Amino acid sequence: MLLSHWELWSSYWECVSRPYTVLICSLTAALCYLWGRKSQTPALVCSESFRVFLCKHCPVVTETFSPTPWCWGGRLQTIVCALIKSRPTVIYRNECIRTIDGGQISLDWVDNHASGYYPESSTRPTVLILPGLTGNSQQPYVLHAINQATRHGYRCVVFNNRGFGGEELLTPVTFCASNTSDLERVVNHVKGLYPHAPVLGAGVSLGGMLLLNYLARKRSESGMVAGFTISVPWDAVKSSASMEEPINRLLFNSHLTRGLRRAVRRHQKILEKVVDIEHVMKARTIREFDERFTSLLFGYESCTDYYHDASPDKKLPNTTVPILCLNAADDPFSPQNTFPLTIVQDLPNVALLLTAHGGHIAFLQGLFPRGESYMERLFSQFIQAAFEHTTDIRRACRIEEEKEELS
Repeated sequence: MLLSHWELWSSYWECVSRPYTVLICSLTAALCYLWGRKSQTPALVCSESFRVFLCKHCPVVTETFSPTPWCWGGRLQTIVCALIKSRPTVIYRNECIRTIDGGQISLDWVDNHASGYYPESSTRPTVLILPGLTGNSQQPYVLHAINQATRHGYRCVVFNNRGFGGEELLTPVTFCASNTSDLERVVNHVKGLYPHAPVLGAGVSLGGMLLLNYLARKRSESGMVAGFTISVPWDAVKSSASMEEPINRLLFNSHLTRGLRRAVRRHQKILEKVVDIEHVMKARTIREFDERFTSLLFGYESCTDYYHDASPDKKLPNTTVPILCLNAADDPFSPQNTFPLTIVQDLPNVALLLTAHGGHIAFLQGLFPRGESYMERLFSQFIQAAFEHTTDIRRACRIEEEKEELS
C-alpha cells in the first residue's frame, strides 16, 4: 500500500513538474489574480433620488463588472467585440421619409405586432435607436438592443443616418453630430404615427452625441420620455486627439475614415456639387475628413468650431428628461478626463455610469463573450424602468417639481 502511494505521488510530481504544466498553471493563476483585480463595481454619478430609483429598478448598476478574463484593455475589448459579437436575427420593415430640404431618411422598423404586453400598437412604447458614426441597423449592438426591447413587448425603429441606410442621397446633405434637424423630423414622424405611445431615445457613440444635443436643444419639447447612451465621446476635440494617437489611429481611426470615404464615393454624383471629392478621398483621419467634408457641408468655419458645437458635455444642464449614460474609463474614443462628472453631479435628471474597463461599445463579460453583455443588460433594465415606472422616474429626477416651480 505504501508503495502504491509512493508511486502515485511520484507520477503526480512528474506530471506537475513538467515545464508546460508549470507554465499553464502559472498563467491560469495570473489570469485569475488579474481578473479579480479588474472586477469592480461601476461608479454611479447622479443625484441621490435618481440613484435610489436606478438601484431599485436597474440592479445591474450595483453589480460587479467583471470583464472577459482574456480581454481586459479597452482597445482589445473594442476589437474583439467587433470581430466575434453575435448577430441576432432581426426582420425589418423599411420606410423612407422625406425631409424639408428634399432629402430622405431611411427608417428600419420592428413593429412587434406579436407583443403580448402591448397588443395595441397605438400605445406600444417605441425605442428609437441611433447608431454610431458609420453604423446602421445591421450593427450587432443594434440587433442586440432590438432583441432586448422586443422581449419586453416594445416597438423599435432605427434612425439610419443619411447615406448609411442603403438609400440614395437625393440632396447633397449627409449628417453630423451637431445638426439635429433630421432627428427632429424622425421624432415628429414617429409621434405623428403613434401619438399615444411613449418614445425613448437610445444613442450609441456619435448617435449618443446627436441624441444628447437634441434633448438639450428641444428641452421639454423633445417628444421623448427618457434617453440612454453608450460610449458617448463627450468632448469631440479631445476625442479626436485620442483617436490620433499612433496605436488608436492604426487600429480604429483609419478604419472608420475608410468607411466615411466609401460612403462619399458611393454618393459622389450628388456630393460633388458641394465638395471637392478627390480632396476628401485623400483624408486619412476622421479629423481630416471632417475638415474637408463635414464642417464645410454644415457651414462651419473650421473643424474645431464643429467639434465644439458637437460636444454634448456642457449642454447637459439644458436637458429635461431622465438620461442614463454608460461609459468605460479605458474607451480609446472617449478619454476618461472628458467625462462631465462635475456637471452631472449637479443635475437631477442625468446619471453617468462608469466602468473601469469595457472599451468602446463592448463591455464584454464571460469566457466566450459573443452574446449579450453588460451594456445590453443595462439597456434592457433601463428602458423597462423608464416605460413601466414613468411617474417614479420623473419624481426621482424632480421633473414634476421643476414644472410646478415654473408654473
